[in-house]
Parts: sequence; structure tokens; C-alpha cells
Amino acid sequence: MTNINTEHPDYAARKHMWRKYRDLYAGGEQMKQNATEYLTRRQKEPLDVYSERLGRVFYENYTGSIVDWYAATLFRREPQLLVEGTHEPSRKFFSEFAENCDLKGTALSDFFRSQLIDTLVAGRSYILVDFPLAPKHAGSRAEEDALGLSRAYLVEFPAESLINWSQDGHGNYEWVLLRSTYLRKPDVASDDVSRETVWRYYDREQFRIWKSISDGDMPAQGQDHDPVLVAEGRHALASQHRVPLFELKVSDGLWLMNKAGNLQLEHFNKSNALAWALNVGLFAMPVVYSERDWNQIVGESYYIQLGPNDRFGWTEPDGKVYQIAAENLTRLQEEIYRVCYMMTQSGGSGSAASAQSGLSKLRDFAITQEVLRAYGDAVKDCMKRVLRCIETAREDQLQIDVAGLDDFDLRDFSTDLEEAGQLLKLGIESPTLQKQVYKRLAFKYLCDVRQEVKDQIAREIDRSFEPAA
Repeated sequence: MTNINTEHPDYAARKHMWRKYRDLYAGGEQMKQNATEYLTRRQKEPLDVYSERLGRVFYENYTGSIVDWYAATLFRREPQLLVEGTHEPSRKFFSEFAENCDLKGTALSDFFRSQLIDTLVAGRSYILVDFPLAPKHAGSRAEEDALGLSRAYLVEFPAESLINWSQDGHGNYEWVLLRSTYLRKPDVASDDVSRETVWRYYDREQFRIWKSISDGDMPAQGQDHDPVLVAEGRHALASQHRVPLFELKVSDGLWLMNKAGNLQLEHFNKSNALAWALNVGLFAMPVVYSERDWNQIVGESYYIQLGPNDRFGWTEPDGKVYQIAAENLTRLQEEIYRVCYMMTQSGGSGSAASAQSGLSKLRDFAITQEVLRAYGDAVKDCMKRVLRCIETAREDQLQIDVAGLDDFDLRDFSTDLEEAGQLLKLGIESPTLQKQVYKRLAFKYLCDVRQEVKDQIAREIDRSFEPAA
């Protein structure tokens, strides 16, 4: 590695955009701290006036709320992990994995909800499948399990972490380089903070990890040390001849922040300009019409003396431009929701969406549902690829599938029962169909129970269809 910090051209072109999108999603104090990058300074605007506007800046975060709404609605019911097979230790592992997939206590559904949010903000996110490093060689599978070497876990990486890569003609990774930065303190009593940078290189069989520690949390505050190789070897997916990095990605049309980000910035600048103009308008400026030299002080505790032909007044705008600005802000807000396929939630009683008929609102929400289904399909596809690669690496001899993430029309469970009953009444002679219907109904109703309990229910349903001995 001649230069470990070499960046892929696509990464270099996108990293500033990702930073902007992160600020737009987070909003709040993060947006205020970086407001100089987004609040446009007027031509020849005095610095003291611009500084005062920066001090009063605010941000109405529509895109952040939209992204969170999609993630919360899609995962309203947890995805159903369907594991078929007779090897009980392997089934037990995946039950535990569903409850703690990253060795930090994060459930699999919560992990992928976070990944979906990252994807809607940055267009993509990455998941690394890893296994614990072996202190010694394990001679058997039982020894691997005893040492915890077969305990696969997931590591999340945002789009900004993948700085360099290469792909083959089919779009599969040949190698990747991930970079992450952390702030660390040596102990609770220390005032020193160091910045630790970690580079992770993976190809289709090997991995290498470097670390570098800086003396300060910012480059200007300390000396960056040269990267040191701390680990290398074969990774767990080497037998599959594939890089252990998985990408969750959506199309440009479903990349919400890319569709609404510029609209949100335009709304940000115009709303702050209107608020500033209204605030300045509250402090009217005195105007004196006189041919004499004017040197009197005007204030609440003072008086002025005018000649017979002198006049005095206050400047006050007529408000037409304010009305136009307010209408434009409403249109921008509705446009943000429209490009995110959420016209039914674009505003209050005065918005254009509120004037729609019930049928129009139903059609608009049908479009939102189709977008949710597309997100659900992308998440399920990524989950299947991750889980099946783990199953292959562990040689568990199981069949793994993922269902769900398609129930977001807020209908009652009784509707699902009624539709399932009508399906079973068709008289289709298929025990497999009946088993799958029973399992899906049970898992949907018991979506919040532990995966171990779901597996036990699935086994009992399977046994109920076995012929009597």
C-alpha cells in the first residue's frame, strides 16, 4: 500500500455532498454550527449584519422527518427471519444473532433500520461481516464454537467510510479499503484526547488492518503517526472467494435526500431571509423631512423639536414581498413532500394537499406504499445476502429466508386473518402452503417476541403436519 489514503475518484467527488446531506438530515445545532456553508451571504452585505443573521439562523427540517417516517413505517413490524433445518445448535445461533447481531446488543431489525436511514441520506450504506480473530488454530467445529470463533457479527459503515475500491465486470468487489476515525481518552482522569484512524483492507481472501494515533483530536492539534499494521490473514468468507462487504443501495429515484436536499436548502435560505426582514421591520426607522441640519437624538426617553415646515415619520414596508415570500415557502414545503412521494402529509389545512378529495389522497398514499415496498425489497435482499453468506461460512446446512416489511397500510390484524382464511378455503392440497400461512400469521401477530420463541413456534407448526407414527 504505497499511499493508504488514496481516494477513489467517485469518493472524492461525493464526500462534500455527503457532508451536506448529513447536516441537512441532522438539523438542529449541527446545522447551526455549519450555517456559514449554507446561509448565502447577500452581495456586499456587511460582515456584522451577516454575523447577526448567522446568530439568529434556524432550520425547519422536513427531510429529516421524512426519512425517519419511512424508516419507522417500514419497520413498524419486524422482518420475519425464516430458518429451515434440523441442526439445533445452528438454529440457536441465528436466534441469538437476530437479538444481538453486532456484539453490542443491537437486534437485527434495529441494525437494518439504521442502515436504511443511512441509505436514504447518503444513497448507500455498507455492512461488514466479520468473525472474531483466532488466538490459536481450532482443530474442529466444536472447538471453534467453544472459542467463540464461529460467532459472526456485523459492523456498520456509512458511505463516507469506503474510500477506495475496485470492481470486476459484474460489479462485484475485488477489494475495498475502509477508513474510520475515533476519538479516545486513555483513562477517565486524563484530559488528553487522541484521534485514532483505522484502515481496513479486504480482498476476496485476505484482510489487513492498520492503525494510526494522532496526539490531538484535530490534525492541527497534534502529530499524525505513520500507520502501523496490526492484523492480517484470511477472512471468514475466503472460502466463498468474495469480499465480506455488503452494500445496501437504492436507485437515484428513491434516494430521498438527493431529491429533496436542494429544495430544503432553498427553503432554509428563504425562510431565514423572511424571518430577518420581519425582525428588522419590527424596529421601524425614523425619517425626518427638513431642510435644516439634523442633530437631535431620537429615542423612547427623548423628544424632538420640529420647525413649522418640518415633517417626521417612520419607514414601514407595505408587505407585498413578504406575502410572496410566505407563499413561496409553502410551495417549497409542498414540493419537498411531493418529490419524496408524501403529498398526503405535505402540510396543514391551508395546503394544496388538504383540498384533495378522499380518492386522490388514497391514490397518493398508494404511491407512498409502493415506494415503501421498494425499500422493503431492498432491505430484505440485503439481509438475505448477509445471512446466507454467514450460513455458508459456518456450514450450518440451513435454509434461510426473510419475509415481512410489506405491512404498512395500518390495517387491522383481523383483515389478515380473513384473507388467510379465504386462501385456505380454496382447498389447495398443499401442506407447505398451509404451514407457511400459519407461520406468517403467527410471526406477524407475535412480531415483538424473541427469535428463539418464533423458531420454537415454527418447529411446532412443522411437527403438526407430520404424519402420525
